[in-house]
Amino acid sequence: MIDVDENAPASPLRGELEQKRRMEMLQDSYLRAVAAAAGCTMAKPDPDDGIDWQLCHSSESHTTDCQIDLKIQLKSTWTSAPNPANGFVSVTVANDRLRMLARTRVTVHRILVAMIVPENVADWIDASHDIFQLRHCAYWRSVTGVEPSGREKTAVRVSTSQIFDDVALCGIMERIGKGGTP
Repeated sequence: MIDVDENAPASPLRGELEQKRRMEMLQDSYLRAVAAAAGCTMAKPDPDDGIDWQLCHSSESHTTDCQIDLKIQLKSTWTSAPNPANGFVSVTVANDRLRMLARTRVTVHRILVAMIVPENVADWIDASHDIFQLRHCAYWRSVTGVEPSGREKTAVRVSTSQIFDDVALCGIMERIGKGGTP
């Protein structure tokens, strides 16, 4: 017979999916919410060629083309606290992937989106009748021109002043749509 403490709070029976896979799913969900609010469509390269997602933003106001594409590489970490006092979150990127993201001559621009998540999965989301929250936050950075500095991987700093939300994504797409950079 199993002893059950009737006074202990009930915790859900979570599946045994490894933490890294859970973090990938959470990042994808964050990106889906931002893209939906910004009015973008999403495509996942298959097979994965080093880019996690490609977004498309359509608008007759774009001057270069009515459909603007953006490639996104997602990274996440729980080693940074939310809104870190140092003003940045650091994520590790494999050098071969960084070289691809950092190309200066591209047809489709690329950005890195770094998400800070709580280490405890139970703290990732909060839901009530009027709000559904994901914790903590994602930030974005163009890494165009960044050179690898590590042997196999490079720590890339992403400023916490660049929150990745629908307004930021619309601004990125508008700049690209006018012939600029993210």
